[in-house]
Amino acid sequence: MKKKLLFSLLMGASLALAACGGGEDEGGGDGDTASASGETLYAQTCSGCHGGNLQGGAGPELAAIGSKYSQEEIENIIANGQGSMPPKLLEGEEASAVAEWLAAKK
Repeated sequence: MKKKLLFSLLMGASLALAACGGGEDEGGGDGDTASASGETLYAQTCSGCHGGNLQGGAGPELAAIGSKYSQEEIENIIANGQGSMPPKLLEGEEASAVAEWLAAKK
């Protein structure tokens, strides 16, 4: 019971932080995250679950994810979620940038 509660709290906190960390500015400008690199977007949105060094945590390890999935498959996982990962944490160009960066991890 305690593990389930802890996991739920961790996932809720991660989702809240991911939602708050987006910083999207629809008007463009120098702080627009759509122009950020895949690595930067990963650090802002994904590292809470997958680790700052891709080592895993609440989410699976991603250190060699590019040897398992193509860029298109990774982008599909980001778009649709998988396992306990919710869908659409990143969308569009941001999802593409992270998928491209992760696909190079082999």
